[in-house]
Amino acid sequence: MSSPAGRVRLAVDIGGTFVDALAFDEANGTLRLHKAPTTPDAPARGVLDAVGGLMPAGDDAPGAALTEVEAFVHGTTLGLNAILQRRGADVGIITNEGFRDLLEIARANVPGHSMYDFSYAPPPPLVPRRRRLGVPGRIDAQGQVVEDLDEDAVREAGRILVEEQGLRSIAVCYLHSYANPEHERRTARILREAYPDVSVSVSTDITREYREYERTSTVTLDAYIRPVLSDYIGTLETRLEAAGLTRPLHIMRSGGGAMTAELARRAPLMTVLSGPAGGVVGASYLSRELNGRKLISFDVGGTSVDCCVIENGTPGEVHEASIDGFPLLIPIFDIRTVGAGGGSIAWIDEGLLKVGPHSAGAVPGPVAYGAGGTEPTLTDAALTLGYLAPEAFLGGDMRIDADAARDAIATKLAAPLGVTVTEAAASVFRVLLARTVGALREITVERALDPREFALLAFGGAGPLIGPMLAREMGIAEVIVPQVPAAFSAFGMLMSDLEYEFATTVLRPLTDETLGELEPAFAELETQGDEVLSAQGVKPEDRLLVRRLDVRYNGQEHTLPIDLLPGDTAATVLARFNEQHRARYGHAMPDTGQILTLRLRAVGRLAKPSLPELPAAQTPTPDPSGERPAFDVASGEVVAFPVYDRATLGPGHALNGPAIVEEGTSTTVIFGDQRLAVDPYGQLIVTAATPAPEEEDR
Repeated sequence: MSSPAGRVRLAVDIGGTFVDALAFDEANGTLRLHKAPTTPDAPARGVLDAVGGLMPAGDDAPGAALTEVEAFVHGTTLGLNAILQRRGADVGIITNEGFRDLLEIARANVPGHSMYDFSYAPPPPLVPRRRRLGVPGRIDAQGQVVEDLDEDAVREAGRILVEEQGLRSIAVCYLHSYANPEHERRTARILREAYPDVSVSVSTDITREYREYERTSTVTLDAYIRPVLSDYIGTLETRLEAAGLTRPLHIMRSGGGAMTAELARRAPLMTVLSGPAGGVVGASYLSRELNGRKLISFDVGGTSVDCCVIENGTPGEVHEASIDGFPLLIPIFDIRTVGAGGGSIAWIDEGLLKVGPHSAGAVPGPVAYGAGGTEPTLTDAALTLGYLAPEAFLGGDMRIDADAARDAIATKLAAPLGVTVTEAAASVFRVLLARTVGALREITVERALDPREFALLAFGGAGPLIGPMLAREMGIAEVIVPQVPAAFSAFGMLMSDLEYEFATTVLRPLTDETLGELEPAFAELETQGDEVLSAQGVKPEDRLLVRRLDVRYNGQEHTLPIDLLPGDTAATVLARFNEQHRARYGHAMPDTGQILTLRLRAVGRLAKPSLPELPAAQTPTPDPSGERPAFDVASGEVVAFPVYDRATLGPGHALNGPAIVEEGTSTTVIFGDQRLAVDPYGQLIVTAATPAPEEEDR
């Protein structure tokens, strides 16, 4: 039955294997999910397939279903994949004369993870030297023009890059443009006037922060993915409008929040990690709804495991990150990613079992899909161990071949390792767990956080399956499996506000006098924030402008973000910085502070669906719908697992492991030493089973 017009909120998340489309009906509070295979050759098609399956329009009214959509938020890893797979545009760079090699010289250091690798070679630059050109003109660190920009040289550089080399995307980055963007803006105007069909990315449109190499890398990545994202978003918008969508399309930002598709086309790099960001936003929302519960988000999709720490409803955030060795200066969530998910390939390397980072992806997919895959994956191992039922995969909408999965495990893994098929499949999960534990330790133990004080929020298609295993491994007391876990990242997108961040480098001492002098700079940033929110149709009463300072000790390299509150003095800002420094690094120093960067977060607040409590179950825990043999990691044996349908479990129901809970698009596995209960919100809570009295005595 159709909902009242304008009462449905829709979110779509593209993963490495599937596209998740989730609809929230505001009239009755229900969630509906549909999954469709990712279509790497034409990603917009996969999105439309997922939306069409979720909200089919009648033959007599094509597109009628989409007219009911009030908000449409989309998360995509298309830009990220373009970088990782080197499938972006051919890019040219225009910079200062004498600095064309800045991108290649980089920092001339070796990453920590390769410190003792004598064969280490840095990734080749995205832009070869012949496409990097310098022009006369110079601005100093105070923003003063030392040498006028040679506009004729800019025109000549544009001619070489566009007419001689045939490029359609150009990045512009000059020294100290963070202090004065005049030369960059003039260069962009010249290029756009001469070549209106050429994409031009300007560093200060993305970030006004110092560090020339990082800023050059950032704008180069933006230019690299801009044509790809622009074409994709344009195609998707056109086809959605043709299908009946009347509301603006919004794209998820890497640092949370959403922006209009038009803004995303102008700043595509802001969307590069938009898919994983949706899950973090959802986890943050859930943390706040659960009274500030400490959470570790654990998102396991088809190609990766993404983890983030949530404290007091706030996720960890950084303003400098790296993609495949290329630094970028944009605000993003502090997510740790392991290249291993449901489609990750298990393989033998010199007698050692490895899982990922290679993935079978959506095409050809795991061996069990019968689409041409020949290498065993984590999904094939799960089928072999009995965790997944072939007839229930994706609610029975997708036929898979468990025998083919088992044969692949036998020939590709068990035989070379000299173990049984069950041992080989179980070892695939052990290797994945070892890699995941390392990633979680980086964002917990190495930051003086005890993971045992957190609950593990397990979502994604494979999160509920692997989460209880990981909790046993790390001593985490509680695993939370939310409703519709396979589409929780899309659910998080429904919780998003419209957000944008602006920043400028100031490099000033932290004093009361400085705080007063910074008022005009913040006022300029707030004007920019208001303009962006106004362009997105946000009413003044729904706007929130948050001031923030990046603070460090004098002589220190890295900073910590500190919110600037009304009435703050230098002493109160430094006190909060010391407190945060002590929490992060275990100590504070008596040194004076220094302000490196001003930041402004412009937020357009949107209405959000609530997390309603469900009626308590009025019946005893239902009987299982069946049982099947599966591998119990608690006992190390294959035993009978009762199988339950999640739809039959309600608040107040509880059961002891081993057990399997199926819900079509995801499967939760509870082992022999664990217990499951359903909380008032319909979430599955997995904890350690209470030992019997005689066991406690022993």
